[in-house]
Amino acid sequence: MNNYVIITDSCCDLPAELADELELIVIPLSVLLKGKEYKNYLDEREIKFSDFYKEIRAGYQATTSAVNSDTFMNVFESALVQGKDILSISFSSALSATYHFSTVAASELAEKYPERRIVTVDSLCASLGQGLLLKLAVDQKRLGRSLDEVRAFVEETKKHLCHWFTVDDLGHLRRGGRISRATAVLGAMLHIKPILHCDAEGKLTAFSKTRGRRRALEELVNRMQETAIDPKSQTVFISHGDCIEDAEIVADMVRSRMEVKDIVINNVGPVIGAHSGPGTVALFFLGTER
Repeated sequence: MNNYVIITDSCCDLPAELADELELIVIPLSVLLKGKEYKNYLDEREIKFSDFYKEIRAGYQATTSAVNSDTFMNVFESALVQGKDILSISFSSALSATYHFSTVAASELAEKYPERRIVTVDSLCASLGQGLLLKLAVDQKRLGRSLDEVRAFVEETKKHLCHWFTVDDLGHLRRGGRISRATAVLGAMLHIKPILHCDAEGKLTAFSKTRGRRRALEELVNRMQETAIDPKSQTVFISHGDCIEDAEIVADMVRSRMEVKDIVINNVGPVIGAHSGPGTVALFFLGTER
């Protein structure tokens, strides 16, 4: 019986209307900006993403926090009391404690609801990489696949979910401990733009460097062209840190080089944007390897 719900968190960065259409339950993470905490709802009800990036560009720094186990317990229990089993797919454990807290909540509730099942999955994904994985999971669910079948599908598919991105300002990565101060200063002077990805362990790692923004965007598409599995059957996801024009450039490059089923573009939300900064552009697709 297909009697389960899929629960995730707002680091999936899906368009709110798509998350609703997919019938996902999305728990918001939080961002602290100028002394005020905002929930990162996909529909921007507490903070508009454009306003968030305006403040970051003005020099304000934001910090973030994971979803704690109490929040997971409340959301999980609301589904369990309705007789639903749960498949919880969380933001990469290499980047956040969110997945850990989901497992804590699941363990505690298992004793209270022994007749129900709570399955937790570490997506090893971020932003619309996580969003794409969720869409594919829902597609499988709607084909009538069981909870265990969808979990197995997600565990296998996440190994091939490619995340390629570039940032406009190395300073945000420096503050997050991803690169040294010297590298950030030199990179800014030489107009160096890094190419990064989310590796097989769900960690952000540097892949290469280019000079100039256009070449960095081209390199994202190069990676897709080299490794994508059957692009014609794929819906490609692109996320951006308040730079829709650059995201559209990447989309146009993808269309000009490959025939794809569809392209979905959306903002990088405030929680991930607090670490990647304005000007981030990321490309997500299924490839031979991450």
